[in-house]
Amino acid sequence: MKGKEKVILLKDIEGLGKEGEIVEVSSGFAYNYLVPRGEAMVATEKNLKIYKEKKKIEELKKNIALKKARKTAEKIKKIGVLEIPVKVGPEGKPFGSVSSIHILDALRKQGIEVDKGNILLEESIKELGEFDIPLKLHPEVEVNLKIRIKPKE
Repeated sequence: MKGKEKVILLKDIEGLGKEGEIVEVSSGFAYNYLVPRGEAMVATEKNLKIYKEKKKIEELKKNIALKKARKTAEKIKKIGVLEIPVKVGPEGKPFGSVSSIHILDALRKQGIEVDKGNILLEESIKELGEFDIPLKLHPEVEVNLKIRIKPKE
């Protein structure tokens, strides 16, 4: 083994370089630390091709996720106001409260699929009325959903 080895960094490593960079390190550091921990791979022609293909696939997945999030945001905007009927007591107060699960179910009935974690509801809603609920569908896509909590007929 020679004293130096060129490696492709698979993550940002402080003091060494950013993900995707090819850096020269000592062979021992490369084979005993970086490669076994999955932080780098030896910079061979084959590994360079593999790395570039992997990056291309990751980029495609990111673009698909972004497009899907934008489409979902458009569907949500078209709804206008999402009505959620709830049982109310004699004083007109709702039994229980409306949580992100209720909002999720109401969206599904409209044919819109989102994850529970996308609904940024700080606390359950315990009264009738209209509310703006922020949804974060993607790091680059946020949309407000207007909901109306109304008595069940």
